[in-house]
Amino acid sequence: MDLVDETFIVVRPARLAGVIAEQDRWAVWWPDLSMQIFMDRGEKGLRWSITGDLVGSAEIWVEPFGDGAILHYYLRGDPTVSPSDATARAMTDSPRGRRAADRLRRRHALRWKQNVWALKVELEEGRSPGSGEW
Repeated sequence: MDLVDETFIVVRPARLAGVIAEQDRWAVWWPDLSMQIFMDRGEKGLRWSITGDLVGSAEIWVEPFGDGAILHYYLRGDPTVSPSDATARAMTDSPRGRRAADRLRRRHALRWKQNVWALKVELEEGRSPGSGEW
């Protein structure tokens, strides 16, 4: 499964990177994944190894843009044999396997969009793009 998302947030990139580094948020954003940092890129974001519902990697890259930042999100993983496992389960090339993979991808995509939009509302505090306000 590969998910890619980009969301513009009117916030200083350093502030966004600081929020992303708050480990308490990770359990809310990814309740069925265990996140282990393997690359701390400072103000540019984080990369994690993941286990649990999926085994693979996740990344949030913060790109300064205009009067805010683009939050780039990548989730790459294979379903596991059982939750909280690190053994990948082969998704068969069958209609049933494709439907299961689509449900898993959709669940993770929808959860991420809900979380990133909530983060956007929290951090922007009503600021509009191009307003120059911080």
